[in-house]
Amino acid sequence: MDTRIGLYIHIPFCRQKCLYCDFYSVQYSENLTGLYISVILKQLQGLSQDFSSIYIGGGTPSILSLDLSDKLLSGLKKFIKPDIEFVIEVNPESMASEKLKLFLDKGVNRISIGVQSFDDKKLKALGRVHNAKQAAQAIELSKKSGFKNVSIDMIFGVAEENLKAWQDELKKAAEFDIQHISCYSLSYEKSTPLFRMREKKEIAPIDDEVMAEMYRYTMSYLPDNGFNHYEVSSFSKPGFECRHNLNYWDNNPYVGLGSSAVSYIDGTRSENVRDTEEYIDRYEKDASIIVYKEKLSALKMAKETAGVKIRVKQGIDYDWFKNKTGFDFEDILEKGVLDELSKDNLLEYKIDKATRERRGIMLTEKGFLFSDTVSSAFL
Repeated sequence: MDTRIGLYIHIPFCRQKCLYCDFYSVQYSENLTGLYISVILKQLQGLSQDFSSIYIGGGTPSILSLDLSDKLLSGLKKFIKPDIEFVIEVNPESMASEKLKLFLDKGVNRISIGVQSFDDKKLKALGRVHNAKQAAQAIELSKKSGFKNVSIDMIFGVAEENLKAWQDELKKAAEFDIQHISCYSLSYEKSTPLFRMREKKEIAPIDDEVMAEMYRYTMSYLPDNGFNHYEVSSFSKPGFECRHNLNYWDNNPYVGLGSSAVSYIDGTRSENVRDTEEYIDRYEKDASIIVYKEKLSALKMAKETAGVKIRVKQGIDYDWFKNKTGFDFEDILEKGVLDELSKDNLLEYKIDKATRERRGIMLTEKGFLFSDTVSSAFL
């Protein structure tokens, strides 16, 4: 039985909302933030699990004052073990050496920087509040402060961007002595200003084939420069894969604290209320903070395991899947689905050399381009 369990804490506060972002966030307010962290600390006191990873995401966790950061991280002290992965997301404009020193002192051992781009024009188009110089300085400051596991997020496919511009950005990213790069293609989510701008034809999305070329280049360039491509959007130096995210892709349990956070425990998925003030109010009144709850059937859990696990480079091993879910992998799918995906060159079978039997499946290079299509076919 896999005992890995992750803890996710959502910090919803931002200086301003990015134009592309559909994660739940609110404008930073010192008073509201203080009340919110007080609630999170009380919830942490009620937890007794051993966590394999802790991830503080947002929003902008680094927007917290030094005092509130100290309080939050001190509240996590009882969960810190020598082998735990402890991650915090930061944005370049809200980083300072004092905060980084505090993070390290409190056991944070992996930092994830929301760089998104090293191009000022592109950062402005995304609605980011930092500039390219601050992005580079944030990486160097993290290393100088003592972080040995530094990750950055990058976005490609912004309107008017071309392949050459993305190649230049990747080259710059790879030249930093960092351990992990996540590369995401820009998506236009319905609730975002960027989506509305596209609908009004104020911006024109780049051509799908150009987007595909950018991703194909990423899949070859980063591995050629020492980064393993271990998941659809994720590239790491050997041994620096994000363990917290690997936990999600193995469909292992996790606890989510904070407004809009999701938990997945014993096959039950629950979602917390999104509104931050309501979240605080409900907690203080001893009312439920959960607005959605679903107990998944064994078959649905197995299908979801397939849908997330296929995202990783090594794909799905049939023996692993049977041990994990109790189901034979090919039995949970509609007849012909795998052969159809294979015929479309989205999947390839892992074949046992001795017996010539199918031992698993994995995405092809084309499959990585259409990974959402493959995942959806399993659900």
